[in-house]
Amino acid sequence: MNTGSTAPDSYYVRTDEHRFKPTAHASGAWDETELHFSPLGGLVVHAIEGYLADRGPGGLLLSRISYDILGRLALEECEIRVETVRPGRTIELLEAVVRVAGRPVVRARAWLLAPQDTTGVEGGADDRLTPPERLAPWPMADHWPGGYIASLDVRPLAPPRPGRATAWVSTPLALVAAEPSSPLASYLALVDTANGIAVRESPKEWIFPNVDLTVHLHRRPEGRWTGLDTTVVFGPTGQGVTSTVLHDVHGPVGHAQQILTVRPVPGA
Repeated sequence: MNTGSTAPDSYYVRTDEHRFKPTAHASGAWDETELHFSPLGGLVVHAIEGYLADRGPGGLLLSRISYDILGRLALEECEIRVETVRPGRTIELLEAVVRVAGRPVVRARAWLLAPQDTTGVEGGADDRLTPPERLAPWPMADHWPGGYIASLDVRPLAPPRPGRATAWVSTPLALVAAEPSSPLASYLALVDTANGIAVRESPKEWIFPNVDLTVHLHRRPEGRWTGLDTTVVFGPTGQGVTSTVLHDVHGPVGHAQQILTVRPVPGA
């Protein structure tokens, strides 16, 4: 593990009400001087939930969150501000903006919906995945550098193939040092890993980072494992899509989509 022995057992440390400093565990796979987006995605949800808690009881459920990555994610302290875009008692839209050195680097919008009892019409989801405790760990750090990847416990259901993999992902690290995080924030902090488990081409020869991440949920995830049933497609003109059915140990919880910019490594 190349995260350093002095790094806290978390991805972030809070420095004030709205600011967070990343640890070495949050460093990226494409560039270790940058953030990996995955824990930052969970941190945004952590900030949204803090914003909602400060307002008092509301009861709405985060059902979709869409992140747009606006620029380079430097491994530096960030500020997250949340505001209400569309208030409502049964449907609400929030926006969170992440800034590094005063510059917006991520803009996220989250739809919150009122809960209803729909157990009588529940259905349509895929089957459960093989439980993670029955599977062997996979050394993902052999394929990708960075502190974030080194922090993970990855357990594929079968050896990953180019463009196709199904795997469980978990981490022993906290999202924010000395702070509890919700199961939802902890779960979403691992979803962006999907783009790295089913690579179509060697990252030493091709670059294919995602510029967004959109997650739709039909059920609240539970437990410490994030299940990723992932397919990656590259098109002929430099675009790709990573599509994932999201699971917890009880079954599917939703879907994730990522648009990729695909290009050769200069000089490769």
